[in-house]
Amino acid sequence: MLTAIINQPEFSYFIIASLLLIIAPGPDILFLITQSLNHGAKAGFLTALGLASGNLIHTAAAAFGISAILQTSDVAFTSLKLIGTAYLLFLAYPLLISTNPQRSIHSTIKTNPTRASFYNKGLLLNILNPKIALFFLAFLPQFVPSTSTQQPIEIIFLGILFTVIVVIIFTSISLITAKTKKPLYISSINRNLFNRLTAVIFILLAVNLFLSSQPLV
Repeated sequence: MLTAIINQPEFSYFIIASLLLIIAPGPDILFLITQSLNHGAKAGFLTALGLASGNLIHTAAAAFGISAILQTSDVAFTSLKLIGTAYLLFLAYPLLISTNPQRSIHSTIKTNPTRASFYNKGLLLNILNPKIALFFLAFLPQFVPSTSTQQPIEIIFLGILFTVIVVIIFTSISLITAKTKKPLYISSINRNLFNRLTAVIFILLAVNLFLSSQPLV
C-alpha cells in the first residue's frame, strides 16, 4: 500500500516541495534560531522536536478530517488564532521587561528553562497556529491517489516523512546557529539588545497571526 505511494511520480515532487517549504523562513524557524542562539544546540534540538511533534498532530487532524473544522468554522479558526496570538505575546512579555543582564532569554521569572520547556514551547507554537493546520489539510492529500481506499493511512505516512525531514533540517539549523551565539555574550548590552529584538520578532509574528484570515473554502 505505502510502496504504491513511493512508486508514484508525485512522490518525488512531495520530497522536493517539502524541502522547499521547510527551509522557507517562517515562525518556526525564527523561534528555533532564537532558542539556539541563546541556549545552544541542545535547546535547539529539543525545540525542533517540539515543532516537529506539532506537525504530527496536524497530520493526524488532516487525515481524519479534524482540520476541516478550521476551514469551515469561523469560530474555531478565530479561537485558535487568538490563543496562538496570546501565546506569542506571552513569550515576548518577559523579554521586554527583563533588565537583568544575567538572565537568559525565555527564562521564567523565578527559574531557568528546563529541557521540557524547550520542547513544550516548540510544540505549542506549532499547534496553536491554525494556518499550519490548514496547510497540512491542503498539502498532504495532493500526493495521495484519489482512487486510494486507505487515504488516512497514506496521509499519515506522508506526514511522518515530512516530520522526519523537518527534524533533520531544523536540527542542522540549530547546530549551525548555536555556533554563532558566543558573540552575543560579549556584553550585557548585547544580551539585553538581543532580548528586545527577539521580543519584537515575537510581537510581529503575533500581529501577523492575528491579522491572518480564514482561507475561502
